[in-house]
This record gives sequence, C-alpha cells and structure tokens, in this order.
Amino acid sequence: MEKLLDILGGEVRKAFREAGYDDSKVTVTVSNRPDLCEYQCNGAMALAKEAHKAPFMIAEEVIARLEGSEYFDKTECVKPGFINLNISNDFLASYLSEEATADRFGLETEKQLKVVVDYGGPNVAKPLHIGHLRAAIIGEAVKRLSKYTGNETLGDIHMGDWGLQMGLIIAEMQARGMDRMPTLDELSEIYPAASEKSKNDEAYKEKAMDITNMLQHGNEEYLKIWRHIMDISVADLKQNYEKLNVSFEIWKGEADADPYIAPMVEKMKKDGYAYESQGALVVDVSEEGDAKEIPPCMILKSDGASLYTTTDLATLVQREQDYDPDAVIYVVDKRQDLHFEQVFRAAKKCGIVPEETKLSFLGFGTMNGKDGKPFKTRSGGVMRLESLLQEVYEKCLERMKESGADMPEDEIRDTASKIALAAIKYGDLSNEARKDYIFDIDKFTSFEGNTGPYILYTMVRIKSILRKYREGGGASDDAKILPPSGDTEKALMMTLAGFAPMISGAWKDLAPHRICAYIYQTANDFNKFYHETKILAEEDEGRKKSYIALITLTLGILEASIDILGFEAPEKM
Repeated sequence: MEKLLDILGGEVRKAFREAGYDDSKVTVTVSNRPDLCEYQCNGAMALAKEAHKAPFMIAEEVIARLEGSEYFDKTECVKPGFINLNISNDFLASYLSEEATADRFGLETEKQLKVVVDYGGPNVAKPLHIGHLRAAIIGEAVKRLSKYTGNETLGDIHMGDWGLQMGLIIAEMQARGMDRMPTLDELSEIYPAASEKSKNDEAYKEKAMDITNMLQHGNEEYLKIWRHIMDISVADLKQNYEKLNVSFEIWKGEADADPYIAPMVEKMKKDGYAYESQGALVVDVSEEGDAKEIPPCMILKSDGASLYTTTDLATLVQREQDYDPDAVIYVVDKRQDLHFEQVFRAAKKCGIVPEETKLSFLGFGTMNGKDGKPFKTRSGGVMRLESLLQEVYEKCLERMKESGADMPEDEIRDTASKIALAAIKYGDLSNEARKDYIFDIDKFTSFEGNTGPYILYTMVRIKSILRKYREGGGASDDAKILPPSGDTEKALMMTLAGFAPMISGAWKDLAPHRICAYIYQTANDFNKFYHETKILAEEDEGRKKSYIALITLTLGILEASIDILGFEAPEKM
C-alpha cells in the first residue's frame, strides 16, 4: 500500500511537470505551520533561479493544475512562493478504509533480510540486575520491529559463560572444600565473594586464571562443574527474562565461539592481516579519513589469551556459518562504541563477513535514579532485576486499589502485572536509546502523561466502547469509514495514516522511541476525539458505524505498536 505522503507528493510533482518544470527537487512534507495548512511544498522556491521566474508565479501555475484534484480540498500559494495544501476528506476516508483491511495496516515489505540481534549479554552464575534491563528491553523491541517489517530475525542472548568468572567460582568452591555442585543461591553468593577476594589476593587470582585456562582447554572435572552451572543459570535466566516478556531464539555464549578462535586466528595470520605488536597479536583497523585515532584491534594478548574482541569476531564466524545473516545488530552499552568499531572493521577487513553484510551498533545510555546517578537500591547496592519488577508491580497494584478497580482480586493482580511491564518498558523505550534517562517509578506508573499506563488506559477505553457497542447489538462488519465530521476526527485519521511510514523509519534508524512518540500522539488524538464526540449516542447509524470502524482501526494500530514494544493491554483497568 503506497504511503499517503508519496501519493500526495506524486500528485504535486505531476502538476509541476504539466506546468513545464523539472520535478526532481519537488517534495511534499507535513506542514510546520498546522494553523495554516496540513501539508506544504516549497518546490517553487527551489526552481525559481533556473526557471528565471518569481517563485510565486511558478506556484500559481502549479496550483492551477491542482484544481479539482481528488487528493486535496485546499490548494493555495502564499508569497513568496509557498504552496499550502489540505488533504481531501473524501480521499483521507477512502485511504483509511484501505489501511484498515491491509496487511500490517499498509506496511509494505521490502527485501526480506536475515537479521541477528545480539542483546542481553548476561554473565551466567549470577542473577540479572538492573544493568541488564536496557539491553533486554531495547533489544527485544528491535527484534520485534525487525520481524514486523518482514525480516527473518533471530535474537541471540550471547551469554558470558567462558571467562574468568568460571575460574573464580571453581577456585572459591575449592577454597571452601565444596565436594558437591552448588545451588543457584550459593552461586549468587560465591561469585561476588570470589571476585572481591581476587582484587586483594594475587595468588588467588592467579589460581582462578589457571583454572579458567584448564577449563578452556578441556579439563573434564571443570567442564562438569561448568555444565552444571550453565544448566541452572540458563533455567533461571529464562524464568527472569520471561517476566520481562523477552525471549531469545539463540541461546549461545562465548563458549560456543571458542572452537572457531584458533582457525580464525590462523587465517588472519596467513592472509597477512594479523601481526605482532609488543608481543600481542593485532589487526590494524585505522582508515584514511578517520577523524580520530582508531587503535589496532587486539586479537590475542601477549600470553596468547583471547579477549572480548576475539570472542566477538569468532562469534561472527559462527553466525556466518550457521545463519548467513544479511545484518547483525548489537544492542550494548554505548561505552562499548570503540570496541564494536574495531570489531566491525576487523570483521570486514579480514573477510569474516562479506562487505555487504550490515553490522550495526545500537549503544544505549545509563538508567539513572532521581539523583542523576546510576540506579541503586535504597542501601546503595545494585538492584536485582526481579526486585525492581516487584517494586513497580506493587506500585501499580497500589494505584489500582486506590482507584477502586471493580474486579476480582486475581484479575486486579494480573492487570497490575501488565501495567507494571508497560510502565517499565515504555518508560525506557520512550527515551532515545543512546541517551541516559531517569527511572522515576512514580512518573512511570502514572495513568496520566506520556507513560505506558496512559497508553493502556486509552486502549482499555476503546475496548470498553467496542464491548458496549457489541452488547447493544451493534455490528460493524459492513462499516465504512466516512469523511471526518470535525477537526478532532480528522486529526486522528491523519495520525493513523502515518503508521506505516513511522514503522519504516523506526526500523531504518533502529529507533523504537519513535513508536512511543507515535502511540502517545495517537492516544492524545483519540482522547480529544472521544471527549468531543458522542460515539455510542450518535443517532445517524452510518456515522456511528464509521466511528466504530475508526476506533477499531485505532485500537488495532495501538495493539500492533505495543506488541512491537513488548507489552500488552488488559481488558479492563
């Protein structure tokens, strides 16, 4: 289904051609002066010099050829040569009727890509904490957005499961004389204790590093412990990610990439890309025209040990072999920007991925408390993710009970759970990913303003209207969206017409915050329309059915949008 702006732009460009002008510089945009018009075109201004005519004269000629167009109700030129346009109400109604029945509300599928989204990145053997929140929420939204636009998409958790933390855990188990496998609760205490001890005890750290090395070289005793830790950690991770409505198609980690490292390094050496520098093996990734210095990408340390760069490159080797992706997107803390710049350049230079494979880094900022510092518990520690979810859930439950929600207790709790997830996810995703933001529980759980609960409340309001309509014997199977009868109705219709281009733009720029901005605008437009329109009390049956068809489309678009963001609306609030 062709985008509305493309249709309107095509009509205006045709008028320029008919008037004898080149239309290559002609575009139609949404007006930046909505008090004057809905759309505008500044093409006459751009053509004035080469046409040797005043822009106003060009605009008048174009306007003359737009007279009687089915697409516009108003066409006028304003000095010195602006063209102001208002869309035809009849055409807008017919466009929305088509959108309402189109697959994915008119979103056209471009070339289908194979996409891998790398997000999550937790270390095993310790519980998820709030530092894992943004990767999970943003990554899941990007994955769902990719799928919605028609791509074959896989989410990869990429666990940290092969590094020093394993050696530290085993070293601490030995120090405590443990002759059995640890439980998850014990692991959550063992690892922090071991990590802290290693900072002050060099011999202890050396032992942990030796154990890590032996593990990575196939020591069966240590592998047995590693497999046990993986089993109980992955089960716990799945349970906690499920609470966030986050899932992964690929459950692999650094250990899975390990077998690819040695042959990858050998090929880098053979092809002449990897060379020794101060004992370490590196690949030069600087490029002509770099505005700042990009250091060489270190592949192996002087003692032969691998690094994160090594593992990430080996993982790309594995992904090429297993999935042959057209694009790989990394959703990681923005402070890893340089790391991924080096990895991407090395991957392309060394032929690990084809030149046409798109490697993207979506770095995210910090989630801070009201004091502007990284979010902590009241005692100043790092908060577990499940504790944060519980705190927000309890706040939403409290708000529901204060509002006097007339529901059974189990339904109230289920609804509070849905609202809490919307509060957390929308609170995060409504901010541009790269920016830091303040996590404010009171603000995020409010039913007013730019919040998840406000979006859900709007959707529940629409559901209530539709339910009452059906209960009253109403049927909307043959409903047709009529031309708008007022300004608020038209504003809602124009916003709904912008769904497909919004989704396309959000995917192109990896910008889920645009979906939040769009649904907030949609919710506001609907609520203005609702407060000025007696939908169910409308006496004209055709007009009433049109209202019902319009708000059904509104609900459908909102449902599709929040599903991409990773939460859902309850039936009642």
